[in-house]
Amino acid sequence: MLEIKDLHASVEDKEILKGLNLKVNAGEVHAIMGPNGAGKSTLASVVSGKEEYEVTSGNILLEGEDIEELGAEERAHKGIFLSFQYPVEIPGVSVTNFMKTAINETRKARGQEEMPAREMLKKIKEKSELLEIDSKFLSRSLNEGFSGGEKKRNEIFQMAMLEPKVAILDETDSGLDIDALRIVANGVNKLKSKDNAVIVITHYQRLLDYIVPDFVHVLHDGKIVKSGTKDLALELEEKGYDWIKEELKA
Repeated sequence: MLEIKDLHASVEDKEILKGLNLKVNAGEVHAIMGPNGAGKSTLASVVSGKEEYEVTSGNILLEGEDIEELGAEERAHKGIFLSFQYPVEIPGVSVTNFMKTAINETRKARGQEEMPAREMLKKIKEKSELLEIDSKFLSRSLNEGFSGGEKKRNEIFQMAMLEPKVAILDETDSGLDIDALRIVANGVNKLKSKDNAVIVITHYQRLLDYIVPDFVHVLHDGKIVKSGTKDLALELEEKGYDWIKEELKA
């Protein structure tokens, strides 16, 4: 589904990713963990195509297609979804109208007609019920005045509506209380399928109590230096990251 080969990337001439390799198959959930400054959010930004990051070498393949020359919008149309750490507020644009525009722009890019209004409304109703979202929420301006939990739930709703091939959740647990965390994680779990893949970027093991990963990877100094099962996340929670650094020195 997604394959990253020997990826080197920099921002403002500072190299952040230093030969990162990762392969994510359809149906899998991968968790990326690591200390501050390891390159976790940079990885999310580079894969999603943010302009300020420069790929200096390596490859990003989506279903075998090299996508590193594509812009962020083109990558989104091809099925890359990024849940932002700090979602943007868009006053005057309702959640529903934002989703209608996003879906129809993607369909247009794929050479399809706009989704019929009845079909769109049916899909909005189905996905909002799946994620326990009140209809009043959908008429509010996008993220304006939303709590942290509401912003994250809205992003999972966007993910549900867009049905991406690869969803990258960049510290989606940041600032969430337990109830909001459970709702967001429950939504992600409901949206997992054999046809998509999820990459969860997090500092904390607690999110992985709710979204159980198939693989956990430790990112350190721009590379994945250790991979394992959920047990690795528990070990990191208990010991911190210093023991990883010691292992690398040995």
